[in-house]
Amino acid sequence: QVQLVESGGGLVQAGGSLRLSCAASGSISTNVMGWYRQAPGKQREFVATRSTFGSTNYADSVKGRFTISRDNAKNTVYLQMNSLKPEDTAVYYCYYRGYSDGTEYWGQGTQVTVAS
Repeated sequence: QVQLVESGGGLVQAGGSLRLSCAASGSISTNVMGWYRQAPGKQREFVATRSTFGSTNYADSVKGRFTISRDNAKNTVYLQMNSLKPEDTAVYYCYYRGYSDGTEYWGQGTQVTVAS
């Protein structure tokens, strides 16, 4: 069992920045952690992930603006969001998938609102 606790969401102006954090606890092993988001009336979509070993993936819509990082010792993943756009407005969900069993876990979500 893995628990995910998110923080860092908020309201910013277009062009501004936010940093999201997600701390994982419980039975942590090698994994992929990252972020998905869901805007009102839309499906949840992939944003970025980073594995225990450092491999990273980004959605095309955020490449060059968002940076995912992690501190394996703290079991924490971060999402630095720069040059935010109104279309980035969504609930952002932390994601965890263990390599050994493929089990997926989700955080509770944190609201990011970008004002135009």
